[in-house]
Amino acid sequence: MAQATSDYSTDLAGSDLALTAMASEKMLELLNQVEDDEIKAIRVFVSGGGCGGMGYGMTFTDTRSEYDSVRSENGFDVYVDAVALNFLRGVEIDYVEKPTGASFVFNNAFAMTGGSGTCGGCGGASGGGCA
Repeated sequence: MAQATSDYSTDLAGSDLALTAMASEKMLELLNQVEDDEIKAIRVFVSGGGCGGMGYGMTFTDTRSEYDSVRSENGFDVYVDAVALNFLRGVEIDYVEKPTGASFVFNNAFAMTGGSGTCGGCGGASGGGCA
């Protein structure tokens, strides 16, 4: 019996997950504020939703799984695991500043999930993930 091997690409294409220039700049700024030198990446994830649909978020990470797809940005990497990638394909992450506050926004979020596609920002009161 042949041994199963991973023959899928772990490169995260822009068509899979896009970052606007504002989002990339803000992510790098936030990463540079982290005191742990081991943290070099941002993980984008999807969490199961209740009546509000799927939740989309980000957190700092120092761990890469063999199932992660990776996108290299200006001085940092973005990790997305294989399951989350199925819900994130085609999403664009933007950083928007408004008079009422600033946040990361997930544009074109998987419409079937019914989620809002917005995120409060990395490093918030929720332990480093999106608020």
